[in-house]
Amino acid sequence: MNEELNSYAFIDTEVERTLVEDRTEPTPFVIPIGTQPEKRGDGLPTPTPPSTMAETGIAETTVEQLILKQLYFKGEALGRDISNSLGFRYSVIEPLMETLKRNHLITAKRSMGMGNMSSVFTLTEAGRKLAQQYLEINSYAGCAPVNLDEYCELVRMQKLEPGWLNRESLNQAYRHMVVSDQILGQIGPAVNSGKSFLIYGQPGNGKTFLAEALFNIQTTPIYIPYAIECQGQIIQVYDPLYHDALDSPAETLSVLASAVSESFAYDKRYFRSKRPFITTGGELGMQNLDLCFNPASKVYDAPFQLKANNGIYLIDDFGRQKVTPAEVLNRWIVPMERKIDYLNFQQGGKITVPFECFLVFSTNLNPEQLGDEAFLRRIQYKMFLGSPSEAEFAEIFEQFCKKVDIPFGPNLIGKFLTKFYRSGKKRMRRCHPRDVVTHAIDHIRFERLPWVLTEDVIDHAFNSCFTTVSHFND
Repeated sequence: MNEELNSYAFIDTEVERTLVEDRTEPTPFVIPIGTQPEKRGDGLPTPTPPSTMAETGIAETTVEQLILKQLYFKGEALGRDISNSLGFRYSVIEPLMETLKRNHLITAKRSMGMGNMSSVFTLTEAGRKLAQQYLEINSYAGCAPVNLDEYCELVRMQKLEPGWLNRESLNQAYRHMVVSDQILGQIGPAVNSGKSFLIYGQPGNGKTFLAEALFNIQTTPIYIPYAIECQGQIIQVYDPLYHDALDSPAETLSVLASAVSESFAYDKRYFRSKRPFITTGGELGMQNLDLCFNPASKVYDAPFQLKANNGIYLIDDFGRQKVTPAEVLNRWIVPMERKIDYLNFQQGGKITVPFECFLVFSTNLNPEQLGDEAFLRRIQYKMFLGSPSEAEFAEIFEQFCKKVDIPFGPNLIGKFLTKFYRSGKKRMRRCHPRDVVTHAIDHIRFERLPWVLTEDVIDHAFNSCFTTVSHFND
Protein backbone atom coordinates (compact mmCIF):
# COMPACT_ATOMS: atom_id res chain seq x y z
CA MET A 1 0.00 0.00 0.00
CA ASN A 2 2.90 2.41 0.78
CA GLU A 3 4.31 1.81 -2.67
CA GLU A 4 0.91 2.57 -4.19
CA LEU A 5 0.71 5.83 -2.28
CA ASN A 6 4.24 6.84 -3.21
CA SER A 7 3.46 6.27 -6.89
CA TYR A 8 1.09 9.23 -6.78
CA ALA A 9 3.49 11.60 -5.07
CA PHE A 10 4.28 13.46 -8.28
CA ILE A 11 0.71 14.72 -8.71
CA ASP A 12 0.94 18.44 -8.05
CA THR A 13 -1.44 20.87 -6.41
CA GLU A 14 -3.00 21.73 -9.77
CA VAL A 15 -4.72 18.34 -9.78
CA GLU A 16 -5.90 18.85 -6.22
CA ARG A 17 -7.26 22.29 -7.14
CA THR A 18 -9.19 20.75 -10.07
CA LEU A 19 -10.73 18.13 -7.83
CA VAL A 20 -11.72 20.67 -5.19
CA GLU A 21 -13.22 23.04 -7.76
CA ASP A 22 -15.33 20.19 -9.12
CA ARG A 23 -17.26 20.01 -5.84
CA THR A 24 -18.76 23.41 -6.55
CA GLU A 25 -20.01 22.56 -10.04
CA PRO A 26 -23.64 23.33 -10.88
CA THR A 27 -26.01 20.50 -10.04
CA PRO A 28 -26.00 18.00 -12.93
CA PHE A 29 -29.12 16.58 -14.46
CA VAL A 30 -30.54 13.43 -12.86
CA ILE A 31 -33.48 11.31 -13.92
CA PRO A 32 -36.55 12.08 -11.85
CA ILE A 33 -39.77 10.50 -13.05
CA GLY A 34 -41.45 12.26 -15.93
CA THR A 35 -38.39 14.19 -17.16
CA GLN A 36 -36.03 13.64 -20.05
CA PRO A 37 -32.36 12.82 -19.37
CA GLU A 38 -29.62 14.43 -21.38
CA LYS A 39 -28.89 12.79 -24.72
CA ARG A 40 -25.67 12.36 -26.61
CA GLY A 41 -25.19 12.68 -30.34
CA ASP A 42 -26.58 9.21 -31.01
CA GLY A 43 -29.82 10.05 -29.20
CA LEU A 44 -29.03 7.69 -26.33
CA PRO A 45 -30.43 8.88 -22.99
CA THR A 46 -27.52 9.27 -20.60
CA PRO A 47 -27.88 8.95 -16.80
CA THR A 48 -25.87 11.89 -15.50
CA PRO A 49 -23.79 11.31 -12.34
CA PRO A 50 -25.26 12.84 -9.17
CA SER A 51 -23.32 15.58 -7.40
CA THR A 52 -24.97 15.20 -3.98
CA MET A 53 -26.27 12.34 -1.90
CA ALA A 54 -29.83 13.64 -2.30
CA GLU A 55 -29.55 13.28 -6.09
CA THR A 56 -28.63 9.59 -5.89
CA GLY A 57 -32.27 8.68 -5.26
CA ILE A 58 -31.35 6.20 -2.53
CA ALA A 59 -31.21 6.52 1.25
CA GLU A 60 -28.00 7.69 2.90
CA THR A 61 -28.16 4.66 5.21
CA THR A 62 -27.95 2.39 2.15
CA VAL A 63 -24.67 4.03 1.11
CA GLU A 64 -23.40 3.93 4.70
CA GLN A 65 -24.00 0.19 4.82
CA LEU A 66 -22.11 -0.32 1.58
CA ILE A 67 -19.12 1.72 2.76
CA LEU A 68 -18.82 -0.18 6.04
CA LYS A 69 -19.29 -3.57 4.37
CA GLN A 70 -16.65 -2.78 1.76
CA LEU A 71 -14.14 -1.82 4.45
CA TYR A 72 -15.09 -4.93 6.42
CA PHE A 73 -14.23 -7.16 3.45
CA LYS A 74 -11.19 -5.19 2.23
CA GLY A 75 -9.65 -4.31 5.58
CA GLU A 76 -8.60 -0.88 4.33
CA ALA A 77 -9.12 1.21 1.20
CA LEU A 78 -8.38 4.62 -0.29
CA GLY A 79 -11.25 7.09 -0.13
CA ARG A 80 -11.10 7.37 -3.90
CA ASP A 81 -11.36 3.58 -4.31
CA ILE A 82 -14.40 3.45 -2.04
CA SER A 83 -16.23 6.08 -4.09
CA ASN A 84 -15.23 4.42 -7.37
CA SER A 85 -16.53 1.03 -6.26
CA LEU A 86 -19.82 2.67 -5.31
CA GLY A 87 -20.02 4.43 -8.70
CA PHE A 88 -19.83 7.95 -7.24
CA ARG A 89 -17.48 10.90 -7.35
CA TYR A 90 -15.80 11.24 -3.99
CA SER A 91 -17.48 14.61 -3.43
CA VAL A 92 -20.84 12.76 -3.21
CA ILE A 93 -19.83 10.57 -0.27
CA GLU A 94 -17.40 13.01 1.40
CA PRO A 95 -19.98 14.42 3.89
CA LEU A 96 -20.99 10.87 4.83
CA MET A 97 -17.34 9.84 5.28
CA GLU A 98 -16.87 12.82 7.63
CA THR A 99 -19.93 11.74 9.62
CA LEU A 100 -18.60 8.19 9.91
CA LYS A 101 -15.27 9.58 11.15
CA ARG A 102 -16.96 11.80 13.75
CA ASN A 103 -19.01 8.82 14.97
CA HIS A 104 -15.77 6.83 15.30
CA LEU A 105 -16.93 4.14 12.86
CA ILE A 106 -14.01 4.64 10.45
CA THR A 107 -10.57 6.15 10.85
CA ALA A 108 -7.94 7.47 8.45
CA LYS A 109 -4.69 5.55 8.87
CA ARG A 110 -2.59 7.75 6.59
CA SER A 111 -2.93 10.23 3.75
CA MET A 112 -1.08 11.60 0.74
CA GLY A 113 -1.99 15.10 1.84
CA MET A 114 -4.67 15.62 -0.81
CA GLY A 115 -7.68 15.40 1.47
CA ASN A 116 -9.88 12.44 2.32
CA MET A 117 -9.87 11.23 -1.27
CA SER A 118 -6.23 10.20 -0.84
CA SER A 119 -6.64 8.88 2.71
CA VAL A 120 -6.51 5.20 3.59
CA PHE A 121 -9.56 4.30 5.69
CA THR A 122 -10.19 1.36 7.97
CA LEU A 123 -12.95 0.37 10.38
CA THR A 124 -12.82 1.01 14.09
CA GLU A 125 -13.98 -1.70 16.48
CA ALA A 126 -17.41 -0.02 16.65
CA GLY A 127 -17.45 0.14 12.86
CA ARG A 128 -16.69 -3.59 12.57
CA LYS A 129 -19.54 -4.46 14.90
CA LEU A 130 -21.97 -2.26 12.96
CA ALA A 131 -20.77 -3.73 9.65
CA GLN A 132 -21.45 -7.23 11.00
CA GLN A 133 -24.99 -6.15 11.86
CA TYR A 134 -25.43 -4.79 8.34
CA LEU A 135 -24.14 -8.07 6.87
CA GLU A 136 -26.94 -9.88 8.69
CA ILE A 137 -29.37 -7.80 6.61
CA ASN A 138 -27.59 -8.66 3.37
CA SER A 139 -24.00 -9.22 2.25
CA TYR A 140 -24.20 -7.06 -0.88
CA ALA A 141 -21.13 -4.81 -1.06
CA GLY A 142 -20.96 -3.92 -4.74
CA CYS A 143 -21.83 -0.85 -6.75
CA ALA A 144 -24.50 1.39 -5.22
CA PRO A 145 -27.99 0.52 -6.48
CA VAL A 146 -30.28 2.86 -8.39
CA ASN A 147 -33.79 3.79 -7.41
CA LEU A 148 -36.47 1.57 -8.99
CA ASP A 149 -38.45 4.53 -10.36
CA GLU A 150 -35.32 5.93 -12.00
CA TYR A 151 -34.60 2.56 -13.60
CA CYS A 152 -38.16 2.19 -14.91
CA GLU A 153 -38.07 5.62 -16.52
CA LEU A 154 -34.74 4.94 -18.22
CA VAL A 155 -35.93 1.58 -19.60
CA ARG A 156 -38.94 3.23 -21.19
CA MET A 157 -36.77 5.94 -22.72
CA GLN A 158 -34.39 3.36 -24.19
CA LYS A 159 -37.15 1.64 -26.15
CA LEU A 160 -36.54 1.41 -29.85
CA GLU A 161 -38.82 3.73 -31.78
CA PRO A 162 -41.49 2.18 -34.07
CA GLY A 163 -40.06 1.58 -37.52
CA TRP A 164 -36.47 1.54 -36.27
CA LEU A 165 -35.55 -1.52 -38.39
CA ASN A 166 -35.23 -1.48 -42.16
CA ARG A 167 -34.52 -4.13 -44.78
CA GLU A 168 -30.90 -3.05 -45.23
CA SER A 169 -30.08 -3.51 -41.53
CA LEU A 170 -31.83 -6.87 -41.46
CA ASN A 171 -29.97 -8.08 -44.56
CA GLN A 172 -26.69 -7.05 -42.92
CA ALA A 173 -27.50 -9.05 -39.78
CA TYR A 174 -28.24 -12.18 -41.84
CA ARG A 175 -25.46 -11.82 -44.39
CA HIS A 176 -23.68 -14.90 -42.99
CA MET A 177 -26.76 -17.09 -43.54
CA VAL A 178 -28.65 -18.43 -46.53
CA VAL A 179 -32.06 -16.85 -45.95
CA SER A 180 -34.73 -16.14 -48.53
CA ASP A 181 -36.38 -12.74 -48.94
CA GLN A 182 -39.65 -14.36 -47.92
CA ILE A 183 -38.24 -15.36 -44.53
CA LEU A 184 -36.74 -11.92 -43.97
CA GLY A 185 -40.08 -10.41 -44.95
CA GLN A 186 -41.67 -12.30 -42.06
CA ILE A 187 -38.95 -11.61 -39.52
CA GLY A 188 -38.68 -7.87 -40.18
CA PRO A 189 -42.19 -6.73 -39.19
CA ALA A 190 -42.15 -8.92 -36.07
CA VAL A 191 -38.84 -7.49 -34.85
CA ASN A 192 -39.86 -3.96 -35.79
CA SER A 193 -43.04 -4.23 -33.74
CA GLY A 194 -41.27 -5.50 -30.63
CA LYS A 195 -44.16 -7.90 -30.06
CA SER A 196 -43.89 -11.62 -29.31
CA PHE A 197 -42.75 -13.96 -32.08
CA LEU A 198 -43.12 -17.74 -32.52
CA ILE A 199 -40.82 -19.66 -34.88
CA TYR A 200 -41.84 -23.28 -35.43
CA GLY A 201 -40.84 -26.11 -37.72
CA GLN A 202 -38.94 -29.38 -37.94
CA PRO A 203 -35.67 -29.76 -36.00
CA GLY A 204 -32.50 -28.99 -37.90
CA ASN A 205 -33.89 -26.18 -40.03
CA GLY A 206 -32.10 -23.42 -38.13
CA LYS A 207 -34.79 -21.86 -35.95
CA THR A 208 -32.40 -21.13 -33.09
CA PHE A 209 -29.66 -19.99 -35.48
CA LEU A 210 -32.19 -17.71 -37.17
CA ALA A 211 -33.28 -16.19 -33.86
CA GLU A 212 -29.74 -15.75 -32.56
CA ALA A 213 -28.80 -13.79 -35.69
CA LEU A 214 -31.08 -11.00 -34.41
CA PHE A 215 -28.24 -10.15 -32.04
CA ASN A 216 -26.26 -8.98 -35.09
CA ILE A 217 -28.68 -6.15 -35.83
CA GLN A 218 -26.91 -2.85 -35.21
CA THR A 219 -28.67 -0.80 -32.55
CA THR A 220 -27.73 1.94 -30.12
CA PRO A 221 -26.23 0.68 -26.84
CA ILE A 222 -28.15 1.08 -23.60
CA TYR A 223 -27.44 1.69 -19.92
CA ILE A 224 -28.15 -1.08 -17.41
CA PRO A 225 -27.79 -0.73 -13.62
CA TYR A 226 -25.65 -3.12 -11.64
CA ALA A 227 -28.37 -3.31 -9.00
CA ILE A 228 -31.77 -1.84 -8.11
CA GLU A 229 -33.02 -0.82 -4.69
CA CYS A 230 -36.69 -1.01 -3.71
CA GLN A 231 -38.45 -1.36 -0.38
CA GLY A 232 -35.08 -1.71 1.30
CA GLN A 233 -34.19 -4.75 -0.82
CA ILE A 234 -31.32 -5.13 -3.30
CA ILE A 235 -32.02 -6.68 -6.72
CA GLN A 236 -28.94 -7.61 -8.75
CA VAL A 237 -29.46 -7.00 -12.46
CA TYR A 238 -25.94 -7.33 -13.87
CA ASP A 239 -25.20 -10.83 -15.11
CA PRO A 240 -21.78 -11.42 -16.72
CA LEU A 241 -23.26 -14.32 -18.71
CA TYR A 242 -25.60 -12.01 -20.62
CA HIS A 243 -24.29 -8.46 -20.17
CA ASP A 244 -21.07 -7.14 -21.67
CA ALA A 245 -19.90 -3.69 -20.58
CA LEU A 246 -18.68 -1.67 -23.57
CA ASP A 247 -16.49 0.73 -21.58
CA SER A 248 -13.30 -0.67 -20.10
CA PRO A 249 -12.58 0.31 -16.49
CA ALA A 250 -10.45 3.42 -16.12
CA GLU A 251 -6.88 3.07 -14.94
CA THR A 252 -6.33 3.88 -11.27
CA LEU A 253 -4.11 6.88 -11.92
CA SER A 254 -6.37 8.42 -14.54
CA VAL A 255 -9.34 8.07 -12.21
CA LEU A 256 -7.54 10.06 -9.56
CA ALA A 257 -6.34 12.69 -12.01
CA SER A 258 -9.61 13.08 -13.89
CA ALA A 259 -12.33 11.95 -11.54
CA VAL A 260 -14.66 14.54 -12.98
CA SER A 261 -14.62 14.30 -16.74
CA GLU A 262 -13.64 11.13 -18.53
CA SER A 263 -14.28 8.59 -15.80
CA PHE A 264 -17.71 10.03 -14.99
CA ALA A 265 -19.17 10.74 -18.39
CA TYR A 266 -22.30 9.05 -17.02
CA ASP A 267 -23.59 7.66 -13.72
CA LYS A 268 -21.22 4.78 -12.96
CA ARG A 269 -23.91 2.86 -11.13
CA TYR A 270 -24.86 1.92 -14.69
CA PHE A 271 -22.78 0.19 -17.33
CA ARG A 272 -23.08 0.85 -21.05
CA SER A 273 -23.94 -2.35 -22.91
CA LYS A 274 -25.06 -3.76 -26.21
CA ARG A 275 -28.74 -4.58 -26.03
CA PRO A 276 -28.93 -7.93 -24.22
CA PHE A 277 -29.79 -11.22 -25.89
CA ILE A 278 -30.78 -13.91 -23.37
CA THR A 279 -31.54 -17.53 -24.25
CA THR A 280 -33.09 -20.19 -22.03
CA GLY A 281 -34.13 -23.71 -22.96
CA GLY A 282 -35.51 -26.76 -21.24
CA GLU A 283 -34.03 -25.69 -17.90
CA LEU A 284 -36.51 -22.81 -17.55
CA GLY A 285 -38.80 -23.03 -14.52
CA MET A 286 -41.37 -20.70 -13.02
CA GLN A 287 -38.88 -19.72 -10.31
CA ASN A 288 -36.70 -18.17 -13.04
CA LEU A 289 -39.49 -15.75 -13.96
CA ASP A 290 -39.72 -14.02 -10.59
CA LEU A 291 -37.32 -12.48 -8.10
CA CYS A 292 -34.98 -15.19 -6.83
CA PHE A 293 -33.91 -14.77 -3.20
CA ASN A 294 -30.43 -15.98 -2.26
CA PRO A 295 -30.66 -17.10 1.39
CA ALA A 296 -26.88 -16.88 1.80
CA SER A 297 -26.39 -13.30 0.59
CA LYS A 298 -29.98 -12.19 1.32
CA VAL A 299 -30.00 -10.44 -2.06
CA TYR A 300 -32.47 -10.94 -4.92
CA ASP A 301 -31.42 -11.93 -8.42
CA ALA A 302 -33.44 -10.38 -11.25
CA PRO A 303 -35.50 -12.75 -13.44
CA PHE A 304 -34.48 -13.33 -17.06
CA GLN A 305 -37.10 -10.99 -18.53
CA LEU A 306 -35.85 -8.12 -16.33
CA LYS A 307 -32.24 -8.74 -17.36
CA ALA A 308 -33.40 -8.75 -20.99
CA ASN A 309 -35.18 -5.38 -20.84
CA ASN A 310 -34.52 -3.27 -23.97
CA GLY A 311 -33.22 -6.43 -25.64
CA ILE A 312 -34.30 -9.89 -26.78
CA TYR A 313 -35.34 -12.93 -24.75
CA LEU A 314 -35.35 -16.24 -26.65
CA ILE A 315 -37.18 -19.21 -25.14
CA ASP A 316 -35.69 -22.10 -27.08
CA ASP A 317 -37.29 -25.55 -27.35
CA PHE A 318 -40.57 -24.02 -26.20
CA GLY A 319 -42.84 -26.74 -24.89
CA ARG A 320 -40.02 -28.81 -23.42
CA GLN A 321 -39.47 -26.75 -20.26
CA LYS A 322 -39.98 -27.99 -16.72
CA VAL A 323 -43.30 -26.15 -16.81
CA THR A 324 -46.07 -26.35 -19.40
CA PRO A 325 -46.36 -23.78 -22.19
CA ALA A 326 -49.67 -22.68 -20.69
CA GLU A 327 -48.00 -21.87 -17.36
CA VAL A 328 -45.29 -19.83 -19.06
CA LEU A 329 -47.69 -17.89 -21.26
CA ASN A 330 -50.22 -17.35 -18.48
CA ARG A 331 -47.40 -15.86 -16.43
CA TRP A 332 -46.81 -13.34 -19.23
CA ILE A 333 -50.32 -12.56 -20.45
CA VAL A 334 -50.46 -9.20 -18.68
CA PRO A 335 -46.80 -8.24 -19.29
CA MET A 336 -47.03 -9.03 -23.02
CA GLU A 337 -50.11 -6.86 -23.47
CA ARG A 338 -49.44 -4.01 -21.02
CA LYS A 339 -45.62 -3.95 -21.08
CA ILE A 340 -45.43 -4.08 -17.28
CA ASP A 341 -44.55 -6.98 -15.02
CA TYR A 342 -45.22 -7.74 -11.37
CA LEU A 343 -42.49 -9.30 -9.24
CA ASN A 344 -42.76 -10.61 -5.69
CA PHE A 345 -40.46 -10.34 -2.71
CA GLN A 346 -40.10 -13.29 -0.38
CA GLN A 347 -41.66 -11.40 2.52
CA GLY A 348 -44.78 -10.65 0.48
CA GLY A 349 -44.13 -7.26 -1.08
CA LYS A 350 -44.72 -6.69 -4.79
CA ILE A 351 -43.13 -4.31 -7.29
CA THR A 352 -44.03 -3.16 -10.78
CA VAL A 353 -41.28 -3.13 -13.43
CA PRO A 354 -41.16 -2.53 -17.20
CA PHE A 355 -41.52 -5.50 -19.55
CA GLU A 356 -39.71 -4.15 -22.59
CA CYS A 357 -38.00 -7.25 -23.99
CA PHE A 358 -38.77 -8.77 -27.39
CA LEU A 359 -39.98 -12.32 -26.68
CA VAL A 360 -39.06 -14.99 -29.22
CA PHE A 361 -40.34 -18.55 -28.88
CA SER A 362 -38.74 -21.36 -30.87
CA THR A 363 -40.22 -24.86 -30.99
CA ASN A 364 -40.06 -28.16 -32.86
CA LEU A 365 -43.58 -29.02 -31.74
CA ASN A 366 -46.76 -28.51 -33.69
CA PRO A 367 -48.26 -25.22 -32.42
CA GLU A 368 -51.50 -27.08 -31.67
CA GLN A 369 -49.56 -29.09 -29.07
CA LEU A 370 -48.66 -25.89 -27.23
CA GLY A 371 -52.18 -24.70 -26.53
CA ASP A 372 -55.56 -23.73 -27.93
CA GLU A 373 -56.43 -20.83 -30.25
CA ALA A 374 -56.83 -18.34 -27.40
CA PHE A 375 -53.44 -19.36 -26.07
CA LEU A 376 -51.68 -18.93 -29.43
CA ARG A 377 -53.42 -15.60 -30.05
CA ARG A 378 -51.35 -14.12 -27.20
CA ILE A 379 -48.25 -14.61 -29.35
CA GLN A 380 -48.62 -11.90 -31.97
CA TYR A 381 -46.38 -13.14 -34.82
CA LYS A 382 -45.89 -16.71 -36.06
CA MET A 383 -43.56 -18.07 -38.70
CA PHE A 384 -43.23 -21.59 -40.04
CA LEU A 385 -39.64 -22.32 -41.01
CA GLY A 386 -39.88 -25.08 -43.58
CA SER A 387 -37.21 -27.26 -45.13
CA PRO A 388 -34.85 -25.62 -47.65
CA SER A 389 -35.28 -25.83 -51.39
CA GLU A 390 -32.64 -27.64 -53.42
CA ALA A 391 -31.10 -24.30 -54.41
CA GLU A 392 -30.89 -23.19 -50.76
CA PHE A 393 -29.48 -26.56 -49.73
CA ALA A 394 -26.79 -26.40 -52.41
CA GLU A 395 -25.86 -22.83 -51.43
CA ILE A 396 -25.56 -23.79 -47.77
CA PHE A 397 -23.36 -26.72 -48.78
CA GLU A 398 -21.09 -24.51 -50.88
CA GLN A 399 -20.80 -21.78 -48.23
CA PHE A 400 -19.86 -24.23 -45.51
CA CYS A 401 -17.21 -25.85 -47.72
CA LYS A 402 -15.73 -22.40 -48.35
CA LYS A 403 -15.78 -21.70 -44.62
CA VAL A 404 -13.74 -24.83 -43.83
CA ASP A 405 -11.70 -24.43 -47.02
CA ILE A 406 -12.27 -27.86 -48.52
CA PRO A 407 -12.77 -28.30 -52.29
CA PHE A 408 -15.23 -30.70 -53.91
CA GLY A 409 -15.53 -32.24 -57.34
CA PRO A 410 -17.92 -31.13 -60.12
CA ASN A 411 -21.55 -32.24 -59.85
CA LEU A 412 -20.90 -33.60 -56.35
CA ILE A 413 -23.84 -31.74 -54.80
CA GLY A 414 -26.22 -32.83 -57.57
CA LYS A 415 -25.20 -36.49 -57.18
CA PHE A 416 -25.52 -36.18 -53.40
CA LEU A 417 -29.04 -34.75 -53.69
CA THR A 418 -30.13 -37.42 -56.18
CA LYS A 419 -28.81 -40.32 -54.14
CA PHE A 420 -30.16 -39.35 -50.73
CA TYR A 421 -32.89 -36.72 -51.11
CA ARG A 422 -34.54 -36.68 -54.55
CA SER A 423 -35.45 -40.34 -54.16
CA GLY A 424 -37.68 -39.29 -51.27
CA LYS A 425 -35.75 -41.24 -48.68
CA LYS A 426 -34.96 -38.20 -46.58
CA ARG A 427 -36.14 -34.62 -46.18
CA MET A 428 -33.59 -31.86 -46.52
CA ARG A 429 -32.71 -29.89 -43.41
CA ARG A 430 -30.54 -26.80 -43.22
CA CYS A 431 -28.16 -28.44 -40.76
CA HIS A 432 -27.38 -31.42 -43.02
CA PRO A 433 -24.64 -29.82 -45.15
CA ARG A 434 -22.71 -28.78 -42.05
CA ASP A 435 -23.15 -32.16 -40.36
CA VAL A 436 -22.23 -34.23 -43.40
CA VAL A 437 -19.21 -32.14 -44.39
CA THR A 438 -17.95 -32.16 -40.79
CA HIS A 439 -18.18 -35.97 -40.70
CA ALA A 440 -16.44 -36.12 -44.09
CA ILE A 441 -13.55 -34.02 -42.76
CA ASP A 442 -13.22 -36.31 -39.73
CA HIS A 443 -13.11 -39.32 -42.08
CA ILE A 444 -10.49 -37.70 -44.35
CA ARG A 445 -8.24 -36.86 -41.42
CA PHE A 446 -8.48 -40.31 -39.89
CA GLU A 447 -7.82 -42.19 -43.15
CA ARG A 448 -5.17 -39.67 -44.30
CA LEU A 449 -7.08 -39.12 -47.56
CA PRO A 450 -6.54 -36.24 -50.02
CA TRP A 451 -8.06 -32.94 -48.82
CA VAL A 452 -11.06 -33.00 -51.18
CA LEU A 453 -14.66 -34.12 -50.95
CA THR A 454 -15.42 -37.08 -53.17
CA GLU A 455 -18.57 -39.10 -53.72
CA ASP A 456 -17.22 -42.02 -51.67
CA VAL A 457 -16.25 -39.73 -48.78
CA ILE A 458 -19.66 -38.04 -48.78
CA ASP A 459 -21.47 -41.40 -48.87
CA HIS A 460 -19.47 -42.58 -45.86
CA ALA A 461 -20.16 -39.33 -44.01
CA PHE A 462 -23.90 -39.44 -44.71
CA ASN A 463 -24.21 -43.00 -43.40
CA SER A 464 -22.35 -42.08 -40.21
CA CYS A 465 -24.61 -39.05 -39.64
CA PHE A 466 -28.05 -40.61 -39.76
CA THR A 467 -29.91 -43.71 -38.77
CA THR A 468 -31.29 -46.01 -41.48
CA VAL A 469 -33.18 -44.10 -44.16
CA SER A 470 -34.57 -46.81 -46.39
CA HIS A 471 -37.94 -46.94 -44.60
CA PHE A 472 -37.65 -43.77 -42.52
CA ASN A 473 -40.84 -41.72 -42.51
CA ASP A 474 -39.58 -38.17 -42.10
